[in-house]
Amino acid sequence: MTITVWVDDWQMQCCGEDFAVGDVVSWTLMEADPEDYADVVGEKRAEGIGFREEHHGRAGECAATSVEVLSIDEVHCRYEMPAGATDRTHLPVRDTAVLVPVDRADGWARPRPDVAFAGYLVTARRITGVPAGAVE
Repeated sequence: MTITVWVDDWQMQCCGEDFAVGDVVSWTLMEADPEDYADVVGEKRAEGIGFREEHHGRAGECAATSVEVLSIDEVHCRYEMPAGATDRTHLPVRDTAVLVPVDRADGWARPRPDVAFAGYLVTARRITGVPAGAVE
């Protein structure tokens, strides 16, 4: 069974470990609300997001899960300040997502015109029977 995992750019940049297609990684997976990602990746693609990779916040509440990375897409989208906003917060603009298939993820992406890097959509397969710490 495959799963789709959201990996934030900032989490990777802060303390994430590089990963590539074919790697078996041990991630803390938290259930994701697809609506949280609709503006970033588009509503149709967001529907498939079941988990988010987490190593901050509530990460200590869940055991790590071993998954094999099957595909990686960089996600870029446009951000802007909502009309009437006073706090300078920039939010993703719906339907501006650009997905770029890549073989490796390190938290950084080549700049693209008119959009900013937001994170990765990772298709993965759960691995069972991997001894803890055997493959990272």
